[in-house]
Amino acid sequence: MYEVEIMLGATDESHIIRTIEYWDIERRRFPSKEHRAVIVAEEITNRFFNVIALMNRSIPIIAIQLNVVKIDNKITLHFTKILDTYEEPEDDEEAGEAADRPYWEKRSDPKSIQLMDELILLTKGINPNQRVTYNKHHVALGTQRRNFAWFHPRKREGYCQFNLKVRKDNVEKTKNYLEENGIQVRLHRDDEFSIALPSAIFKSKKGVIEQVFRESCETFQ
Repeated sequence: MYEVEIMLGATDESHIIRTIEYWDIERRRFPSKEHRAVIVAEEITNRFFNVIALMNRSIPIIAIQLNVVKIDNKITLHFTKILDTYEEPEDDEEAGEAADRPYWEKRSDPKSIQLMDELILLTKGINPNQRVTYNKHHVALGTQRRNFAWFHPRKREGYCQFNLKVRKDNVEKTKNYLEENGIQVRLHRDDEFSIALPSAIFKSKKGVIEQVFRESCETFQ
């Protein structure tokens, strides 16, 4: 069962609380069912992600961002799933076990593979010695000496999660830069970010993402 809160504008505290309240009321009424809280808004803010992080992702909540697109004088609604805390994790395979591109094409959506390819292309002109390595747990991007990005294209259409290595003294600056531009990040290690990226966000924030990839590529080449 899905308990849905739909709102105009950006998410705020009252709507986040109301979404969770709807979910809690209904799961008490129907305890034998599985329940998901859903919030739909024109802008999913960083505060929303901060609240979810404080709850340690313990509430199965889905966040959907709604954009209005005008095509040939017609209004089209475009929905992008920004967060799904109940998303099934990828198989935990050994990171060093080799694979190939067809392996990932079989297990991932074609548009997710395309998104990964576009992310990799951002660094194409920076370092001619970069290489892409396909493993069963990730697709790594780097040089002969070291990797600086690890991709996990998903089964969900147009969605790629990746980790990006940055300089330790540049972590806070990079984090602030991404979040100020509406890209939510999670610190995976003290010098590595984890970013879950839908295609729609990539298209609208390509310049921001390219800047961060360029810095990482130049640092670890």
